Amino acid sequence: MRIRIKTKWSNKVREVSVEETVSVLAFNCWKIGMQTLLEIENENFQIDTQQQRIAIIEEIVAFLIHSLDRMVYETINDEDRATLIQLYAQKMADHVQDNARDFSGNGDYRTPFYEKLNRRFVAYANTKWDKDKNQAGFSMGREFAQNIMNTLGARDQKWALDYLQQVLLPDFFALYIKTVKSVGLIEDKTREGKQLDSQHHLLTDKEDQLKNVSTPRYTIAEPATSKS
Repeated sequence: MRIRIKTKWSNKVREVSVEETVSVLAFNCWKIGMQTLLEIENENFQIDTQQQRIAIIEEIVAFLIHSLDRMVYETINDEDRATLIQLYAQKMADHVQDNARDFSGNGDYRTPFYEKLNRRFVAYANTKWDKDKNQAGFSMGREFAQNIMNTLGARDQKWALDYLQQVLLPDFFALYIKTVKSVGLIEDKTREGKQLDSQHHLLTDKEDQLKNVSTPRYTIAEPATSKS
């Protein structure tokens, strides 16, 4: 899978705001979702409606948001990590709203997306994350594949699971890791021990309060005001 990953800043000495970080993550997350959908369609899986396409992208987005939560839970304190994930989810909800409205007309598409996110977060929290490789463990990958499989037509549901987990997921997740590294949320270990200057500091200056949380668990809340 090849798409161009967009980063926003070239000068990494300056402090980068969480809003800038979320903007870059959300932009690339949606691109990854669209490209992954195209890969699924190129494999001739049964996708008959635009609503199915949006549902598939929502599943990819939910998986990526939760994956970020897993990546940073040992290095960002609870309060700042929750803020990051909350803003990230809200930005992705804007993408869902805009694209679903284009396909299906005016309506509230954010609220169902938030509800789906919260259901997925509960399910993913009960699955394994490989900390050494910084990627989903088998049970988390299987949960993701099943969620995608359930959006496909009945013709393909019997044989899609292995492809989704073993081929598709590693392909798009490698792009996502590249994006997360590019904004400094996790260390790029290919830089011979040099950390990106914006790592952690774009979110918090309270390193002495960092906590090790075994599994991220909280609820994504819808903003008080949302435009349709």
